[in-house]
Amino acid sequence: MNGKIKSLAIILFAFACLLGLETAVCAQGRGRGQGGPPPGAGGPPSGVGVSRGIGTSSDRSNGRADVGRSTASDRSDGRSDAGLERAALQRENSAQANKDLRDHPDLPARLHTTANNLRDGYQSALLVNPNLKFGQYVAATRLGANLHGRYPNVTTNAILAGLANGNSIGRTLQKLGVGKDDAKQAEKIVDREIKDARR
Repeated sequence: MNGKIKSLAIILFAFACLLGLETAVCAQGRGRGQGGPPPGAGGPPSGVGVSRGIGTSSDRSNGRADVGRSTASDRSDGRSDAGLERAALQRENSAQANKDLRDHPDLPARLHTTANNLRDGYQSALLVNPNLKFGQYVAATRLGANLHGRYPNVTTNAILAGLANGNSIGRTLQKLGVGKDDAKQAEKIVDREIKDARR
Protein backbone atom coordinates (compact mmCIF):
# COMPACT_ATOMS: atom_id res chain seq x y z
CA MET A 1 0.00 0.00 0.00
CA ASN A 2 2.78 2.38 0.90
CA GLY A 3 4.42 1.62 -2.48
CA LYS A 4 1.24 2.57 -4.33
CA ILE A 5 0.95 5.82 -2.39
CA LYS A 6 4.58 6.60 -3.16
CA SER A 7 4.10 5.93 -6.86
CA LEU A 8 0.97 8.10 -6.95
CA ALA A 9 2.77 10.92 -5.14
CA ILE A 10 5.65 10.78 -7.65
CA ILE A 11 3.23 10.89 -10.60
CA LEU A 12 1.32 13.84 -9.10
CA PHE A 13 4.58 15.67 -8.39
CA ALA A 14 5.82 15.10 -11.98
CA PHE A 15 2.46 16.30 -13.36
CA ALA A 16 2.63 19.44 -11.20
CA CYS A 17 6.17 20.15 -12.45
CA LEU A 18 5.13 19.74 -16.08
CA LEU A 19 2.14 22.02 -15.56
CA GLY A 20 4.31 24.68 -13.94
CA LEU A 21 6.89 24.47 -16.75
CA GLU A 22 4.21 24.86 -19.43
CA THR A 23 2.77 27.93 -17.67
CA ALA A 24 6.22 29.56 -17.53
CA VAL A 25 6.86 28.91 -21.24
CA CYS A 26 3.48 30.40 -22.22
CA ALA A 27 4.11 33.50 -20.15
CA GLN A 28 7.50 33.94 -21.76
CA GLY A 29 5.92 33.67 -25.25
CA ARG A 30 3.42 36.39 -24.44
CA GLY A 31 6.13 38.65 -23.05
CA ARG A 32 8.72 38.36 -25.83
CA GLY A 33 7.97 36.02 -28.66
CA GLN A 34 4.76 37.39 -30.10
CA GLY A 35 6.14 40.90 -30.54
CA GLY A 36 3.17 42.61 -32.19
CA PRO A 37 0.41 44.58 -30.53
CA PRO A 38 -2.71 42.74 -29.36
CA PRO A 39 -5.54 42.46 -31.88
CA GLY A 40 -7.27 45.81 -32.48
CA ALA A 41 -4.38 47.84 -31.01
CA GLY A 42 -4.11 49.84 -34.30
CA GLY A 43 -0.39 50.50 -34.85
CA PRO A 44 2.37 52.40 -33.06
CA PRO A 45 1.57 55.04 -30.49
CA SER A 46 1.21 58.66 -31.47
CA GLY A 47 4.50 60.43 -32.12
CA VAL A 48 6.38 57.31 -33.23
CA GLY A 49 7.69 56.93 -36.79
CA VAL A 50 9.18 59.00 -39.60
CA SER A 51 7.35 62.25 -38.92
CA ARG A 52 8.33 62.16 -35.27
CA GLY A 53 11.97 61.66 -36.25
CA ILE A 54 11.92 64.67 -38.58
CA GLY A 55 10.09 66.83 -36.10
CA THR A 56 12.51 66.08 -33.28
CA SER A 57 15.76 65.98 -35.26
CA SER A 58 16.81 69.31 -33.80
CA ASP A 59 16.14 68.21 -30.20
CA ARG A 60 17.80 64.83 -30.59
CA SER A 61 20.91 66.34 -32.19
CA ASN A 62 21.12 69.19 -29.69
CA GLY A 63 20.50 71.71 -32.50
CA ARG A 64 23.03 70.24 -34.94
CA ALA A 65 20.31 69.44 -37.51
CA ASP A 66 19.17 73.06 -37.60
CA VAL A 67 22.75 74.28 -37.84
CA GLY A 68 23.41 71.90 -40.74
CA ARG A 69 20.39 73.12 -42.66
CA SER A 70 21.05 76.79 -41.96
CA THR A 71 24.70 76.58 -43.04
CA ALA A 72 23.85 75.29 -46.54
CA SER A 73 23.70 78.88 -47.73
CA ASP A 74 26.96 79.80 -45.95
CA ARG A 75 28.89 76.85 -47.34
CA SER A 76 27.75 77.64 -50.87
CA ASP A 77 28.75 81.33 -50.46
CA GLY A 78 25.08 82.27 -50.83
CA ARG A 79 24.59 80.32 -54.05
CA SER A 80 21.76 78.33 -52.45
CA ASP A 81 19.76 81.45 -51.59
CA ALA A 82 20.69 83.14 -54.86
CA GLY A 83 19.44 80.12 -56.81
CA LEU A 84 16.09 80.23 -55.01
CA GLU A 85 15.75 83.96 -55.60
CA ARG A 86 16.68 83.52 -59.24
CA ALA A 87 14.06 80.82 -59.74
CA ALA A 88 11.41 82.91 -57.97
CA LEU A 89 12.21 85.91 -60.18
CA GLN A 90 12.01 83.76 -63.32
CA ARG A 91 8.58 82.44 -62.26
CA GLU A 92 7.33 85.94 -61.47
CA ASN A 93 8.49 87.42 -64.78
CA SER A 94 7.18 84.43 -66.71
CA ALA A 95 3.76 84.77 -65.08
CA GLN A 96 3.72 88.48 -65.94
CA ALA A 97 4.55 87.68 -69.59
CA ASN A 98 1.68 85.17 -69.76
CA LYS A 99 -0.68 87.77 -68.32
CA ASP A 100 0.53 90.35 -70.86
CA LEU A 101 -0.11 87.93 -73.73
CA ARG A 102 -3.59 87.10 -72.38
CA ASP A 103 -4.45 90.78 -71.96
CA HIS A 104 -3.18 91.66 -75.45
CA PRO A 105 -3.94 88.65 -77.69
CA ASP A 106 -3.29 90.64 -80.89
CA LEU A 107 0.18 91.77 -79.82
CA PRO A 108 2.15 88.85 -81.35
CA ALA A 109 0.49 89.11 -84.77
CA ARG A 110 0.98 92.87 -84.89
CA LEU A 111 4.67 92.34 -84.19
CA HIS A 112 4.88 89.71 -86.97
CA THR A 113 5.35 86.72 -84.68
CA THR A 114 3.29 84.26 -82.61
CA ALA A 115 2.47 84.04 -78.91
CA ASN A 116 4.34 80.72 -78.68
CA ASN A 117 7.45 82.20 -80.26
CA LEU A 118 7.43 85.12 -77.85
CA ARG A 119 6.71 82.89 -74.85
CA ASP A 120 9.36 80.28 -75.71
CA GLY A 121 11.99 82.85 -76.59
CA TYR A 122 11.36 84.76 -73.40
CA GLN A 123 11.59 81.58 -71.29
CA SER A 124 15.00 80.82 -72.81
CA ALA A 125 16.18 84.40 -72.23
CA LEU A 126 15.08 84.25 -68.58
CA LEU A 127 17.42 81.31 -67.98
CA VAL A 128 20.33 83.63 -68.77
CA ASN A 129 18.90 86.82 -67.30
CA PRO A 130 16.10 86.32 -64.73
CA ASN A 131 15.82 90.12 -64.35
CA LEU A 132 14.76 90.56 -67.97
CA LYS A 133 11.29 92.06 -68.33
CA PHE A 134 8.95 90.86 -71.04
CA GLY A 135 8.77 94.35 -72.54
CA GLN A 136 12.57 94.42 -72.85
CA TYR A 137 12.53 91.05 -74.59
CA VAL A 138 9.85 92.18 -77.06
CA ALA A 139 11.81 95.39 -77.75
CA ALA A 140 14.99 93.38 -78.34
CA THR A 141 13.24 91.15 -80.88
CA ARG A 142 11.85 94.14 -82.77
CA LEU A 143 15.14 96.05 -82.70
CA GLY A 144 16.97 93.00 -84.00
CA ALA A 145 14.49 92.69 -86.86
CA ASN A 146 14.53 96.42 -87.69
CA LEU A 147 18.28 97.10 -87.48
CA HIS A 148 20.01 93.91 -88.54
CA GLY A 149 19.87 94.81 -92.24
CA ARG A 150 21.86 98.02 -91.69
CA TYR A 151 23.87 96.85 -88.69
CA PRO A 152 24.81 93.15 -89.02
CA ASN A 153 26.08 93.03 -85.42
CA VAL A 154 22.65 93.94 -84.10
CA THR A 155 20.69 90.77 -83.40
CA THR A 156 18.12 89.92 -80.78
CA ASN A 157 20.63 87.68 -78.98
CA ALA A 158 23.31 90.38 -79.00
CA ILE A 159 20.89 92.89 -77.48
CA LEU A 160 19.80 90.35 -74.84
CA ALA A 161 23.44 89.69 -73.98
CA GLY A 162 24.00 93.41 -73.46
CA LEU A 163 20.98 93.60 -71.16
CA ALA A 164 22.23 90.57 -69.22
CA ASN A 165 25.53 92.42 -68.68
CA GLY A 166 23.65 95.31 -67.08
CA ASN A 167 23.62 97.70 -70.03
CA SER A 168 20.57 99.61 -71.22
CA ILE A 169 19.16 98.96 -74.68
CA GLY A 170 20.54 102.27 -75.96
CA ARG A 171 24.02 101.58 -74.58
CA THR A 172 23.93 98.05 -75.98
CA LEU A 173 23.02 99.31 -79.45
CA GLN A 174 25.89 101.79 -79.37
CA LYS A 175 28.32 99.05 -78.32
CA LEU A 176 27.09 97.05 -81.31
CA GLY A 177 28.02 99.89 -83.66
CA VAL A 178 24.80 101.89 -83.89
CA GLY A 179 25.28 105.66 -83.65
CA LYS A 180 23.77 107.43 -80.65
CA ASP A 181 21.10 109.26 -82.67
CA ASP A 182 20.22 106.18 -84.70
CA ALA A 183 19.93 104.15 -81.49
CA LYS A 184 17.54 106.68 -79.96
CA GLN A 185 15.46 106.81 -83.14
CA ALA A 186 15.32 103.01 -83.36
CA GLU A 187 14.13 102.79 -79.75
CA LYS A 188 11.39 105.35 -80.38
CA ILE A 189 10.14 103.44 -83.42
CA VAL A 190 10.04 100.16 -81.49
CA ASP A 191 8.33 101.75 -78.50
CA ARG A 192 5.65 103.06 -80.81
CA GLU A 193 5.27 99.66 -82.50
CA ILE A 194 4.79 97.95 -79.15
CA LYS A 195 2.32 100.55 -77.85
CA ASP A 196 0.27 100.26 -81.03
CA ALA A 197 0.33 96.46 -80.77
CA ARG A 198 -1.02 96.59 -77.22
CA ARG A 199 -4.12 98.57 -78.21
